[in-house]
Amino acid sequence: MEPKIIQLPKHLDARGNLSFIEEESHLPFKIKRVYWIYDVPGGEIRGGHAFKETEELIVALSGSFDVILHNGKKEFKISLNRSYNGVLIPKLMWRQLENFSTNSLAVIVASTEYDEQDYIRDFDIFKKNKSLC
Repeated sequence: MEPKIIQLPKHLDARGNLSFIEEESHLPFKIKRVYWIYDVPGGEIRGGHAFKETEELIVALSGSFDVILHNGKKEFKISLNRSYNGVLIPKLMWRQLENFSTNSLAVIVASTEYDEQDYIRDFDIFKKNKSLC
């Protein structure tokens, strides 16, 4: 599978805009965990791993950053800078987030609870696992 950019609903209002995520409408999985990344110092990279089972949706709630993905054969670069766009990442896809703007906020919606055993933290091991699929 490849990553998929999804546009979340947006309700425009003079008082401020509103967007939302619903698991049955926007996600192909039930939400088990939500976490966020913020106050990332300039030049830092987050991620640098893949998941064996976890699927995720990443949204830039504030600011901007790049999501670099690799499926074992091909690299994808997706720039997120709108709070109504997200990238849906299937399991077994290497990911890292970089190029964070000042005051950026990334929210990640995940299909599983945290489990250290689900992580693949070595890119070479990741590529070997992908070749077995």
